[in-house]
Parts: sequence; structure tokens; C-alpha cells
Amino acid sequence: MNFLKIFSVGILVLMTSQVKSQQTEQKKPDNPVKCSNIKEGNFLRANYPESIWHMTIKDNVQTEYFNNGKDFIKSTLVFVDDCNYKAIVMEKSDKNDPAQIGDVLNNKVVATQDNLLKVNIKIEGSQFDVVYIKVK
Repeated sequence: MNFLKIFSVGILVLMTSQVKSQQTEQKKPDNPVKCSNIKEGNFLRANYPESIWHMTIKDNVQTEYFNNGKDFIKSTLVFVDDCNYKAIVMEKSDKNDPAQIGDVLNNKVVATQDNLLKVNIKIEGSQFDVVYIKVK
């Protein structure tokens, strides 16, 4: 009977500590959005290993690397304002990649939080959101 009481108390303590750990406060997005974070640096994508995809931006040139860095797409960036920019594909190494030289992607930084950037990308009538992690 003593063992059952001790076991029950142990379970209760464990459950209480678990509930407290789940109540950690989530951080709120930056207000205002820190759009300048996209202008230079090294970036990863959420849930993508660096070997699959990573990107660098320097001097208004964005280079995306794929396939352990063996393939790339290089684009020139034209900033319309602080949060909106166009990426114009200038060069690519993989001839089978659907991106074509001259393609224009319209990008808008829609949210930031610390080193995270949510970017809305539009190309040829379709759009999608991407979350970048700025690592440097």
C-alpha cells in the first residue's frame, strides 16, 4: 500500500512539472518587422538540413545552394522598399532546375522574430511563404 502511495505521488509530481514546462511563454513577432535582416547574411530554411539547401546574400546578390553545395541559383536583388524586393535569376548550374535565367520572383518580408524571417514569394501567378533562419 505504501508503494502505491509513493508511486501515485511521484506520478503527480511528474505531471505537474510537465504542465509547467509546457506553459513557457511564446515570443511575439517583431513589431515593426525587421526587414533589413534579409539584406545580408547566411540563411537556412526551417526543417531543411544545410546540405539540402542554404543561401547567402551579399552586395544584392542572392545565391542558393543545393545538393551539398554542388548546384546553385544566383539572383540579383532589387529592393523596391525596405520590405519588398525582386530576385532576378542571373545564373544557375543545374539545367534541369525549373528556375530559368531572367525569372523574376517578387518577395515581401511579412514577419520577423529574432533570427527568423517569413517571406512571401510570388512568381507567375503562384505564391508561397518561406521561413528563413538567419545564421550569420
